[in-house]
Amino acid sequence: MLDISVITTSFLLVISELGINIGPFLATAGIAGLAFGFGAQYLIKDLISGLFIILENQYRVGDVVCLDITCGLVEDISLRRTVLRDLDGSVHYVPHGSITKTSNLSKDFARVNVDIGVAYSTDIEKLREVVNRVGKEIAEDPKWKDFVTKAPEFVRIEKFDDSSINIKILGETKPMKQWDVAGELRSRIKTAFEKEGIEIPFPQMVVRKG
Repeated sequence: MLDISVITTSFLLVISELGINIGPFLATAGIAGLAFGFGAQYLIKDLISGLFIILENQYRVGDVVCLDITCGLVEDISLRRTVLRDLDGSVHYVPHGSITKTSNLSKDFARVNVDIGVAYSTDIEKLREVVNRVGKEIAEDPKWKDFVTKAPEFVRIEKFDDSSINIKILGETKPMKQWDVAGELRSRIKTAFEKEGIEIPFPQMVVRKG
């Protein structure tokens, strides 16, 4: 390193003595050094963040994650960046140093989290019975039972809206199966509600003529 410094300094002195203005060279070298310093700083930040992601096993190839607002399937991880593919097929390259929040949607287990609105005239106990029956049927169905670890069930009345009572339904599934199970649950609940006469309301407006 010392040899390089001596050679560089000697070279600049020689060309200066030859009448060549070395000011532009020095300015360019200063800017280049500054740019290199900033680039190295970001690179080191990416590498250190990536090291902790890998050591802490925050996510792996094949997991579905959200890195801040970018979500998708993890296709590749290196020390410097993670590659995600979203539902549209777009590939996102996310530098580790820019990540402030990591959400793993497929670690250990997943949860079915469904809100459904029903009419104010609905018998809540009958509603509870129908929802729990449908959840149990899915959990016992040969096609779905390997994916469901806890049958979806009526948990509570979540809130009162202008046109509906909204209920919360929760269950647990194997990782990455929550979306499939939730879709099947909604389909079966709609069919069951139609048979039982439970109304899923839509916004209505009453106009009075004065």
